[in-house]
Amino acid sequence: MSHSLLPFILFALASSISPGPTNLLILAQGAQRGVRASLAPTVAACGAAAAVVLLVGLGLGELLLGHPLAQQLLGWAGALWLSWLAWRMLRSAGAPLQAGGNAGFGPLQAATLQLVNPKVWLMALAMISLFATPALPLWWLTLVFLLIALPSMTAWALLGAGSARWLNSPRALRRFNQSLAGLLLVSTWSALL
Repeated sequence: MSHSLLPFILFALASSISPGPTNLLILAQGAQRGVRASLAPTVAACGAAAAVVLLVGLGLGELLLGHPLAQQLLGWAGALWLSWLAWRMLRSAGAPLQAGGNAGFGPLQAATLQLVNPKVWLMALAMISLFATPALPLWWLTLVFLLIALPSMTAWALLGAGSARWLNSPRALRRFNQSLAGLLLVSTWSALL
């Protein structure tokens, strides 16, 4: 379609598969509840991220860039919510792994998280400003991004499910959840500050 399609695909892949708050939570979901229970949150998160790309391309990005207070409020809301999720992970750090246990990380939480995740908004702004051209229209960028994000985030769920066999002891599970909660806090606050 265009000579800029391959660079866009590489950008979308790097953005989707790199560690971030949502990927860490999908990893934990995969470890605690399995791949099947991770599919709905994965689809919801990827759909919401693609929606952010679309909204930024339709003009919301320019609106946000013109209102620094709105940017700050979005960032702080995301950081507070992610901190709350990290706190929940710490509180359940030693809980045994079981498929029917707590509610886990649901589709609504996953989608909402993407809407307040600073990494998603920065990625969408960069994506639109770098790659949206008549040769790569907005609808195409959004679709290709979604098709790349889905397997990328699913890989995190598979990684989590694969690690579950090493997390059968309460001590290993506690360390795993504590590590993920710490990484979640670091990734959240480093992006904000």
